[in-house]
Amino acid sequence: MSEELLPIQYEETLYRPPSEANSLILQATIGCSWNHCTFCEMYRHKKFRVRSLQDLEAEMNWAKATLPKVHKVFLADGDALVARASFLKDICAKAQSSFPHLRRISCYASPQALQARSVDEMATLREHGLSLYYLGLESGCDQTLEELDKGVDQEEMVRVAQKATDAGVKLSVMVLLGAAGPDPQRAQQHALKSAEAINRIQPRFVSTLVTTPAPNTPLMDRVEDGSWREPTPLESAQELRTFLAALDTPSVFRSNHASNWLAMAGTLPKDQEGLVAALDAFLAKES
Repeated sequence: MSEELLPIQYEETLYRPPSEANSLILQATIGCSWNHCTFCEMYRHKKFRVRSLQDLEAEMNWAKATLPKVHKVFLADGDALVARASFLKDICAKAQSSFPHLRRISCYASPQALQARSVDEMATLREHGLSLYYLGLESGCDQTLEELDKGVDQEEMVRVAQKATDAGVKLSVMVLLGAAGPDPQRAQQHALKSAEAINRIQPRFVSTLVTTPAPNTPLMDRVEDGSWREPTPLESAQELRTFLAALDTPSVFRSNHASNWLAMAGTLPKDQEGLVAALDAFLAKES
């Protein structure tokens, strides 16, 4: 008797980066092992745990039999890279054998997970297909990183990102516009220090999101007690302009997340001048 193939049963809610819209999502872990970031509510209702390899192999068997072509696999939830390297290697090996058209495997990578993984471990996982990490830098400003409770400062963020680069892994680094709040001096510092961190990391991809307070988070508590407010679209555009103008990195830039007020895209440094000019035109029109 052949094995009964059961569809993937996700433990909601499920999140993935915009560029993983057409990827097969496998929940290698549930939740986030850090789960302290003040702005994030994505995994607050989940207790972090690593799923069984047997369950993941069964889900890949279903996908192999059901889906016509799997080109990309995204390992959810928020912190899959923190799982044992041997476990991740087995998942990648199974994915490679199951999906002949597979081009890449990717996952979110917290700075804490990057601290835990050695360069050799990441290089081995890259050889098995895990070739792209999404890293939430959020800010390069130490004061803002502390307020966001990221658990690291800029120096440590850059250090662990460099480990991934040394392992040959591509990085897609995310920056949160408005993370420092609307104060012009703080926003300027956040934008410039974030650009400084990106310039040190030199990631393959850079994207911006807009800080959006979510229910049941410490950031929403600050909104409700009046100690923090969201920057306006104009303030966000000014911050983005400062950030983009200060970048010095050969990266693909995107602001295509749903939170962004302005959707922008380009390749740096080739399109940098045009992106900054477009922001200048917008600011001149709206000011």
